[in-house]
Amino acid sequence: MSKIVNYFKDVHNELVTKTSWPTWAELQNSALVVMVASTIIALIVFGMDISFDNTLDWVYKQLY
Repeated sequence: MSKIVNYFKDVHNELVTKTSWPTWAELQNSALVVMVASTIIALIVFGMDISFDNTLDWVYKQLY
């Protein structure tokens, strides 16, 4: 049992003294970057989906 207690003490010590936590402004900037990147990727996937749909519709109309 003492090994488990020591483990959690070490984890707490490392989180408090050795980990550098971002500031609120850094978190906001990171969140904004993620939102913009996600939106751009979603728009690219949407555009690919629409173009493939239109292409396949055209091909099927030519075949049948």
